[in-house]
Amino acid sequence: MATRDLTVVLQVAERAAEAAGELIRQWSGRPEVVDTKSGPHDLVTEVDRRCESVIRETIRDAFPDDFILGEETVAQYGGAEVVLGAEHEDLWVVDPIDGTTNFVAGIPFCSVSIAYAHRGILEVGMVYHPYLKEQFSAVRSGGAFLNGRPIRVSSASTLSESVLGTGFPSGEHARAVNTKGMVDLAPRCRNIRTLGSAALHLAYVACGRLTGFWETHLNPWDMAAGALLVQEAGGQVTDIEGRPYTLEVRHVVGTNGLIHGELLGRLKGAMAAEI
Repeated sequence: MATRDLTVVLQVAERAAEAAGELIRQWSGRPEVVDTKSGPHDLVTEVDRRCESVIRETIRDAFPDDFILGEETVAQYGGAEVVLGAEHEDLWVVDPIDGTTNFVAGIPFCSVSIAYAHRGILEVGMVYHPYLKEQFSAVRSGGAFLNGRPIRVSSASTLSESVLGTGFPSGEHARAVNTKGMVDLAPRCRNIRTLGSAALHLAYVACGRLTGFWETHLNPWDMAAGALLVQEAGGQVTDIEGRPYTLEVRHVVGTNGLIHGELLGRLKGAMAAEI
């Protein structure tokens, strides 16, 4: 259990997310620099880097000794697996713009995702939609909230009445694998949405807008905050084999809990051999 005041941690996450969100609103659709990282589908802009910088500064001012795992700076530490393997006492997991492709295109759907973990256990999660100014937050064992109001997962009990979310991960193989899940599920659920931000997909599961979400080949910063939101809103988050979510998970399934087994079964049948 974290020994520090998690209310203070949440306040720091809120300030950091709002500062980054202001930059996103200012620069939406006109980033200064567009570059690629792992491939042509994996975009990064100068605004991503500026947002991560302002988030880091905000966290460092409050907690100078904490380690920050950020999407745009992780390479200098040897990658996410190296950072997680170091077992940092106090770790922040940050995605400054989750949904960079939308941001570059001027589509107003992306998020700032900030999570705090103590000894590997998620304690605080914050997902911020800068365009709608929707702030999804959770503290372990304290519930989940949208702009200060409690939220709960959907009450849908079958796939046939469920609206699901997923995405298109970077990389040709990853996309092909995830698409197999879409092909299997499309005729079995009410509909599928691919909105372009894993963190917001999970936040939408937490508040009941989506019934479930899955995606393969994600990174910790894509889902850490969102995973805690879903859990604290009464839902369930696992890997595709049904094992409990940890920061090491890359293939995630998050639902209202009621459809979890049914969704896992379909996904494992469609994709497991390819992952």
